Amino acid sequence: MPPFLLVLGVAQDGGHPQPGCTRPCCATPGPRHLQASLALVDPDTRQRWILDATPALPEQLARLDDAAPGTLDGILLTHAHMGHYTGLLWLGREVMATHGLPLYVLPRLATFLRTNGPWSQLVSLGNVTLQVGAAAQLGPRLRARALQVPHRDEYSETVAWHIQGPTRSALYLPDIDAWESWDLRLEDVLAGVDAAWIDGTFWADGELGRDMAEVPHPRIRDTLARLAALPASERQKVRFTHLNHTNPVLDPTSPEARAVVAAGMSVAWEGERFEL
Repeated sequence: MPPFLLVLGVAQDGGHPQPGCTRPCCATPGPRHLQASLALVDPDTRQRWILDATPALPEQLARLDDAAPGTLDGILLTHAHMGHYTGLLWLGREVMATHGLPLYVLPRLATFLRTNGPWSQLVSLGNVTLQVGAAAQLGPRLRARALQVPHRDEYSETVAWHIQGPTRSALYLPDIDAWESWDLRLEDVLAGVDAAWIDGTFWADGELGRDMAEVPHPRIRDTLARLAALPASERQKVRFTHLNHTNPVLDPTSPEARAVVAAGMSVAWEGERFEL
């Protein structure tokens, strides 16, 4: 069987509904969405990797166990913001007590984890080993490459992960400040993969009811316009993920979600599989 990616979560760092939110987006009963994460599975070897360690890691690992039992062979981290690395706490001696679990990181994030508690205890007790570098051979049929992206890098650099399987490849890019700030063109990166989970945090300006310049992200509406001239075969690669609780595309019946589909792209959904 070919290796595959499995979507474990699609929400921004706070999940959906988000704690403390009393707006209709969270107060109205509806589906729950976990923080953005993918799993990478090789059924032949029963190896599994997680892309980002979210606060919902226990539930996401349970979903992964149901879908594809096996060993946990590593975690690929994108950056040190709440929704992407705080799930590492579950690896410590108080809970999972992992032994030498590889964490694939770039240098600034490695330094942050080594020198700040409680993460440093994971390193000193050997619960994790830091695999520092932009390229990783994950198994006999899978490899990964980190692409740095511009984001609010208070504690670490931010990366997207390019995953290469035996016949197909994929991109996981949950956070970026703006496509225009990247030293790569989104269109060129899309051309080099078969599927891409990209930053869809917000639909449009004005969504938060406060200054959105404090949390820069591309707006889905603008990304749709940017990619509109691409061939349908390129546009269909795009799945929007890392969706804020205010983002109307979380409701698949909303006009905004229908606009994404009409543009030839899609909104990521938990449980989706993509064979590599």
